[in-house]
Formats: sequence, C-alpha cells, structure tokens
Amino acid sequence: MNNLKNLNEDFLALISAIRSHLEFYQELGLTHIGRNNLRSKVNPNISLAEPAPINNPTIMLENISSKTLLSTDQSFLFNIGNDTQISRSPSKQFPSIKKSLGKSTLIEIRSEVGHCCQLCNQATNVVFGEGNPNAELMFIGEAPGAEEDATGRPFVGAAGRLLDKIIAAIGLKREDVYITNVVKCRPPNNRKPTSDEMKACEPFLFNEIEVVKPKLIVTLGATPLTSLLNVKEGITKTRGQFYSFHEIPVMPTFHPAFLLRFPEHKREVWEDMKKVMNQLQEIRKLDK
Repeated sequence: MNNLKNLNEDFLALISAIRSHLEFYQELGLTHIGRNNLRSKVNPNISLAEPAPINNPTIMLENISSKTLLSTDQSFLFNIGNDTQISRSPSKQFPSIKKSLGKSTLIEIRSEVGHCCQLCNQATNVVFGEGNPNAELMFIGEAPGAEEDATGRPFVGAAGRLLDKIIAAIGLKREDVYITNVVKCRPPNNRKPTSDEMKACEPFLFNEIEVVKPKLIVTLGATPLTSLLNVKEGITKTRGQFYSFHEIPVMPTFHPAFLLRFPEHKREVWEDMKKVMNQLQEIRKLDK
C-alpha cells in the first residue's frame, strides 16, 4: 500500500513539473510540444523530442548536452539548430579600453565592493554576482531591486524568478551560470543608474568577466550593453544580434522586469536564447 501511495505521489509530482514547464513554453509562444520524429543522428543515449512547427520556426536538437529541461525522466530537450549559423567572432566588433579592478578571484573582488559611490551609503546590502565561477554563460543586469537589496543576492525577486525559468528553458540551472549586475547597490526607487554610478561600479563588473571567463554573455536590458560596449541604441533595436566584448560574444535581450510588464515579448527572448545556445555549441566545437 505504501509503495502504491509513493508511486501516486511521484506521478502527481511528475505531472506538476511537466505542467509548469509547458505553461512557460506556452507563454513563450510554443503552443504545442510533440514527441515525434526522434532524430537518430543525435547522440543515441539522449531521448530527443522535437516541437511541432509553430509559425515555421526552425527548432531542432543538435547535441546540446545531457542536461534536461525537467528534473524527471520524462525530459523534453530542445536543441537549437539550423535557423542561423554563427561564427566564433560575431560581426559587430567594438574595441574596448575598459579597466577592471585587477583582482584574481571573485572573493577578492567582492571584498572591494561597497565603497565606490554614494549608492553604497544607502544600500541595505551590496549585491555581488553569484553562480558558477567557471560558467560558460554569464547574465548581466542593470542594478539590484528591493528584494535583492534586502537579501544581498542578484535576481531573487519576481524578475529573478522569471530569469530562472528562462535559464531552465535552455536546459540549464541557475547554479550552472553566473548572474550579476552592472551596479552592485540599489538605486533609490529602482531608478536607472546614472553614468557616474555605472562608471564607479564597472571595474568590478569587468573584473568579474576576467575571472569567470564566460564563453558568452547575455545582457538584460540596454544598461549593461551600454556599460560593456557604449552602444547607445535602445534594446528593441539591439536585441537578437551578437556584439563582441574582448572577443566574447554578447547577446542583448529584454530584461525580465520588462517581460513582467509586457509578456507578449517573451517569444522574442526565446528566439534570442535559441541563438545563444546555438552559439555556445559552435564555440564548444571550436574549443575541442
């Protein structure tokens, strides 16, 4: 009887996990996920599922990894394939003379944060980056919000929970990536950081990039792209195309906080993240 009860609980948990993921994909515009047409040319040890065509997108699996989108045996894997062919050196190259703090570890960088601008004097907590110190993928936002200021952790509020779902949608976990912000202390009333505040915090950000050595950076909103590359165009014009920071591909996309206000743009972020995973695959091939 106990075994039957445990089996029933496991089944209900499985259904709940599947429903949660499917609801998120539906928000992204993927209104149907099929399990047909498994591709034998991909790693035979991985069970692959291909979504049915929706508005003719090209979404296919190309050996992304053995990581799954669900923490269950019923795993839907999305490989990102032939819609674009992206080289290691994206076309939009920008020279950079940005200066870093020059520290060799994240702990050393963290010990220096908190004395750089007036924001530090009114912050409850300094909000430093967190995640995998050897991450292939780095996400950079603008600045902490109220919940981040209270906890001292980046992206833990509503926008952070949406970012976690976006990361899960590409087959990764929060602990697989590195997440940080340009500015490490909360601006009053969540206003946009001033140029002086950004400049004061940028050495910490550039040092984080030097230490983590990500293979690809995703900037969330226009502010981090401006910080890295001084790109002045709005995020609507810049998202979806690769830039380069010290030969690291940079993909700008919408900030999760923007998506909470305008959820109809989630599908565009999904398209951007497909390109991100495709690019990572190309880089991994070149690094072998």
